[in-house]
Amino acid sequence: MPWKRCLTCAAAALLSAACGAPPRQPEPALVPPSEAAAPLPPPGAPAYRVDPAASELRLEVYRDGPLARLGHDHVIENHELSGWGVLARAGEPVRFYLEIPVADFVIDDPVARAAAGPGFEDDVSADAKAGTRVNMLGARLLDAAQYPSIRISGGTSRDAFEAGTLGSVDVRIAGRDAAVSVPISVSAGADSVSVSADFPLQQSALGFTPFSVMMGALQVRDEFHVRLRIVARRSVEPARQQ
Repeated sequence: MPWKRCLTCAAAALLSAACGAPPRQPEPALVPPSEAAAPLPPPGAPAYRVDPAASELRLEVYRDGPLARLGHDHVIENHELSGWGVLARAGEPVRFYLEIPVADFVIDDPVARAAAGPGFEDDVSADAKAGTRVNMLGARLLDAAQYPSIRISGGTSRDAFEAGTLGSVDVRIAGRDAAVSVPISVSAGADSVSVSADFPLQQSALGFTPFSVMMGALQVRDEFHVRLRIVARRSVEPARQQ
Protein backbone atom coordinates (compact mmCIF):
# COMPACT_ATOMS: atom_id res chain seq x y z
CA MET A 1 0.00 0.00 0.00
CA PRO A 2 1.48 3.46 -0.88
CA TRP A 3 2.49 5.53 2.13
CA LYS A 4 -0.06 8.19 1.29
CA ARG A 5 -2.94 5.75 1.37
CA CYS A 6 -1.52 4.18 4.51
CA LEU A 7 -1.77 7.50 6.30
CA THR A 8 -5.20 8.15 4.82
CA CYS A 9 -6.46 4.86 6.24
CA ALA A 10 -4.96 5.46 9.65
CA ALA A 11 -5.59 9.16 10.02
CA ALA A 12 -9.32 8.83 10.51
CA ALA A 13 -9.15 5.40 12.01
CA LEU A 14 -9.70 6.22 15.62
CA LEU A 15 -12.48 8.70 15.14
CA SER A 16 -12.86 11.02 17.87
CA ALA A 17 -9.46 11.55 17.81
CA ALA A 18 -7.39 8.58 18.30
CA CYS A 19 -6.04 8.03 14.85
CA GLY A 20 -3.26 5.61 15.58
CA ALA A 21 -2.90 2.07 16.77
CA PRO A 22 -3.79 1.59 20.45
CA PRO A 23 -0.93 1.09 22.91
CA ARG A 24 0.01 -2.53 23.40
CA GLN A 25 -1.23 -3.64 26.79
CA PRO A 26 -3.35 -6.46 28.21
CA GLU A 27 -7.04 -6.03 27.47
CA PRO A 28 -9.19 -5.78 30.62
CA ALA A 29 -12.24 -7.94 31.14
CA LEU A 30 -15.07 -6.00 29.51
CA VAL A 31 -18.85 -6.21 29.66
CA PRO A 32 -20.28 -7.00 26.19
CA PRO A 33 -22.30 -4.07 24.78
CA SER A 34 -25.48 -6.15 24.89
CA GLU A 35 -25.14 -6.32 28.69
CA ALA A 36 -24.08 -2.72 29.24
CA ALA A 37 -27.37 -0.84 29.41
CA ALA A 38 -27.36 2.87 28.67
CA PRO A 39 -28.14 4.96 31.75
CA LEU A 40 -31.53 6.61 32.20
CA PRO A 41 -32.00 10.20 33.39
CA PRO A 42 -32.63 10.60 37.11
CA PRO A 43 -36.27 11.31 38.03
CA GLY A 44 -37.62 14.52 39.45
CA ALA A 45 -36.23 17.11 37.04
CA PRO A 46 -37.06 18.20 33.45
CA ALA A 47 -35.42 15.82 30.96
CA TYR A 48 -34.26 16.88 27.50
CA ARG A 49 -33.72 14.49 24.59
CA VAL A 50 -30.95 15.06 22.02
CA ASP A 51 -32.32 15.99 18.58
CA PRO A 52 -30.02 14.22 16.06
CA ALA A 53 -31.37 16.28 13.16
CA ALA A 54 -29.99 19.42 14.78
CA SER A 55 -26.86 17.95 16.38
CA GLU A 56 -23.41 17.16 14.98
CA LEU A 57 -19.95 15.98 15.99
CA ARG A 58 -17.08 16.98 13.69
CA LEU A 59 -13.45 15.92 14.12
CA GLU A 60 -10.53 17.43 12.23
CA VAL A 61 -7.46 15.16 12.18
CA TYR A 62 -4.09 16.38 10.94
CA ARG A 63 -1.05 14.91 9.22
CA ASP A 64 2.40 15.57 10.67
CA GLY A 65 6.10 14.78 10.29
CA PRO A 66 8.74 15.70 7.68
CA LEU A 67 6.83 13.74 5.00
CA ALA A 68 3.40 15.10 5.91
CA ARG A 69 2.92 16.22 2.30
CA LEU A 70 2.35 12.54 1.41
CA GLY A 71 -0.79 12.36 3.54
CA HIS A 72 -4.12 14.12 4.04
CA ASP A 73 -5.81 16.05 6.81
CA HIS A 74 -9.23 14.49 7.49
CA VAL A 75 -12.75 15.56 8.46
CA ILE A 76 -14.87 12.95 10.27
CA GLU A 77 -18.54 13.69 11.02
CA ASN A 78 -21.43 12.08 12.84
CA HIS A 79 -25.07 13.24 12.71
CA GLU A 80 -26.66 10.32 14.57
CA LEU A 81 -26.09 11.45 18.15
CA SER A 82 -28.53 10.46 20.86
CA GLY A 83 -28.84 10.95 24.60
CA TRP A 84 -30.39 13.13 27.26
CA GLY A 85 -29.78 15.95 29.69
CA VAL A 86 -31.40 16.91 32.98
CA LEU A 87 -31.45 20.57 34.04
CA ALA A 88 -32.05 21.06 37.73
CA ARG A 89 -32.65 24.28 39.59
CA ALA A 90 -29.79 26.71 40.28
CA GLY A 91 -27.35 25.17 42.74
CA GLU A 92 -28.41 21.59 41.89
CA PRO A 93 -26.63 19.11 39.57
CA VAL A 94 -26.99 19.03 35.79
CA ARG A 95 -26.62 15.51 34.38
CA PHE A 96 -26.11 14.42 30.77
CA TYR A 97 -25.44 11.36 28.63
CA LEU A 98 -24.43 11.27 24.94
CA GLU A 99 -24.08 8.22 22.70
CA ILE A 100 -22.27 8.26 19.34
CA PRO A 101 -22.67 5.22 17.04
CA VAL A 102 -19.28 4.61 15.44
CA ALA A 103 -20.75 2.98 12.31
CA ASP A 104 -22.37 6.32 11.43
CA PHE A 105 -19.15 8.30 11.09
CA VAL A 106 -18.78 9.88 7.64
CA ILE A 107 -15.22 10.31 6.39
CA ASP A 108 -14.13 13.27 4.26
CA ASP A 109 -17.47 14.39 2.87
CA PRO A 110 -16.59 16.96 0.16
CA VAL A 111 -18.91 19.61 1.62
CA ALA A 112 -17.44 19.13 5.08
CA ARG A 113 -13.89 19.36 3.72
CA ALA A 114 -14.72 22.57 1.89
CA ALA A 115 -16.20 24.03 5.07
CA ALA A 116 -13.13 23.06 7.10
CA GLY A 117 -10.98 25.55 5.19
CA PRO A 118 -7.19 25.63 4.66
CA GLY A 119 -5.51 22.23 4.69
CA PHE A 120 -8.58 20.39 3.44
CA GLU A 121 -8.65 21.54 -0.19
CA ASP A 122 -7.34 18.31 -1.71
CA ASP A 123 -9.64 15.46 -2.72
CA VAL A 124 -9.59 12.08 -1.00
CA SER A 125 -10.42 9.19 -3.31
CA ALA A 126 -13.36 6.85 -2.72
CA ASP A 127 -10.94 3.96 -2.46
CA ALA A 128 -8.94 5.72 0.25
CA LYS A 129 -12.12 6.56 2.18
CA ALA A 130 -13.26 2.94 2.04
CA GLY A 131 -9.90 1.74 3.32
CA THR A 132 -9.99 4.28 6.12
CA ARG A 133 -13.44 3.13 7.15
CA VAL A 134 -12.40 -0.53 7.26
CA ASN A 135 -9.43 0.37 9.47
CA MET A 136 -11.47 2.68 11.66
CA LEU A 137 -14.16 0.14 12.49
CA GLY A 138 -11.87 -2.89 12.65
CA ALA A 139 -10.89 -4.93 15.69
CA ARG A 140 -7.49 -3.24 16.01
CA LEU A 141 -9.00 0.25 16.31
CA LEU A 142 -12.56 1.17 17.28
CA ASP A 143 -13.69 -2.46 17.18
CA ALA A 144 -17.25 -1.56 16.19
CA ALA A 145 -18.46 -5.16 16.58
CA GLN A 146 -17.58 -5.12 20.27
CA TYR A 147 -18.02 -1.40 21.00
CA PRO A 148 -20.71 0.01 18.68
CA SER A 149 -20.90 3.35 20.46
CA ILE A 150 -18.80 5.99 22.13
CA ARG A 151 -20.43 7.04 25.40
CA ILE A 152 -19.97 10.42 27.05
CA SER A 153 -21.44 11.33 30.43
CA GLY A 154 -20.99 13.71 33.29
CA GLY A 155 -22.53 16.25 35.60
CA THR A 156 -21.96 19.68 37.05
CA SER A 157 -23.88 22.41 38.86
CA ARG A 158 -26.51 24.43 37.02
CA ASP A 159 -24.53 27.61 37.65
CA ALA A 160 -21.31 26.12 36.24
CA PHE A 161 -23.16 24.68 33.23
CA GLU A 162 -24.67 28.04 32.32
CA ALA A 163 -21.24 29.66 32.79
CA GLY A 164 -19.77 27.29 30.19
CA THR A 165 -17.95 24.84 32.46
CA LEU A 166 -18.53 21.08 32.43
CA GLY A 167 -15.52 20.11 34.50
CA SER A 168 -14.47 16.53 33.94
CA VAL A 169 -16.41 14.61 31.27
CA ASP A 170 -16.22 10.80 31.22
CA VAL A 171 -15.54 9.28 27.78
CA ARG A 172 -15.87 5.55 27.07
CA ILE A 173 -14.26 4.70 23.71
CA ALA A 174 -13.24 1.27 22.37
CA GLY A 175 -13.19 -0.22 25.86
CA ARG A 176 -11.10 2.59 27.30
CA ASP A 177 -12.12 5.19 29.85
CA ALA A 178 -10.84 8.76 29.82
CA ALA A 179 -11.71 12.02 31.56
CA VAL A 180 -11.45 15.27 29.59
CA SER A 181 -12.31 18.90 30.23
CA VAL A 182 -14.75 20.41 27.72
CA PRO A 183 -15.39 24.18 27.40
CA ILE A 184 -18.94 24.87 26.23
CA SER A 185 -21.32 27.61 25.18
CA VAL A 186 -24.94 27.26 26.34
CA SER A 187 -28.18 28.76 25.05
CA ALA A 188 -31.44 27.80 26.78
CA GLY A 189 -34.97 28.44 25.55
CA ALA A 190 -38.37 27.58 26.94
CA ASP A 191 -38.34 24.00 25.62
CA SER A 192 -34.83 23.42 24.31
CA VAL A 193 -31.17 23.72 25.23
CA SER A 194 -28.30 24.23 22.77
CA VAL A 195 -24.73 23.37 23.68
CA SER A 196 -21.70 23.94 21.47
CA ALA A 197 -18.03 23.14 21.99
CA ASP A 198 -14.95 23.92 19.91
CA PHE A 199 -11.64 22.75 21.36
CA PRO A 200 -8.40 20.83 20.74
CA LEU A 201 -7.86 17.37 22.23
CA GLN A 202 -4.99 14.89 22.22
CA GLN A 203 -5.16 11.27 21.11
CA SER A 204 -2.93 10.41 24.05
CA ALA A 205 -5.53 11.88 26.44
CA LEU A 206 -7.92 9.18 25.20
CA GLY A 207 -5.40 6.39 25.68
CA PHE A 208 -4.22 6.03 22.08
CA THR A 209 -0.81 6.30 20.44
CA PRO A 210 -0.68 8.43 17.25
CA PHE A 211 -0.07 6.50 14.03
CA SER A 212 3.53 6.76 12.81
CA VAL A 213 5.70 5.15 10.11
CA MET A 214 9.29 5.55 8.90
CA MET A 215 10.55 6.44 12.39
CA GLY A 216 8.12 9.35 12.63
CA ALA A 217 8.76 10.83 9.19
CA LEU A 218 5.08 10.31 8.41
CA GLN A 219 2.56 10.43 11.25
CA VAL A 220 -0.77 11.64 12.54
CA ARG A 221 -0.54 14.62 14.86
CA ASP A 222 -1.37 13.87 18.48
CA GLU A 223 -3.62 16.93 18.70
CA PHE A 224 -6.85 17.06 16.72
CA HIS A 225 -9.86 19.39 16.86
CA VAL A 226 -13.37 18.70 18.12
CA ARG A 227 -16.41 20.68 17.04
CA LEU A 228 -19.66 19.67 18.73
CA ARG A 229 -23.20 21.02 18.48
CA ILE A 230 -25.97 19.51 20.59
CA VAL A 231 -29.62 20.56 20.55
CA ALA A 232 -31.82 18.88 23.16
CA ARG A 233 -35.57 19.34 23.38
CA ARG A 234 -37.70 18.95 26.46
CA SER A 235 -39.43 15.58 26.73
CA VAL A 236 -42.89 14.98 28.12
CA GLU A 237 -41.77 11.50 29.20
CA PRO A 238 -38.33 10.65 30.61
CA ALA A 239 -35.81 10.21 27.80
CA ARG A 240 -34.89 6.59 27.15
CA GLN A 241 -32.16 5.22 24.94
CA GLN A 242 -33.08 2.96 22.07
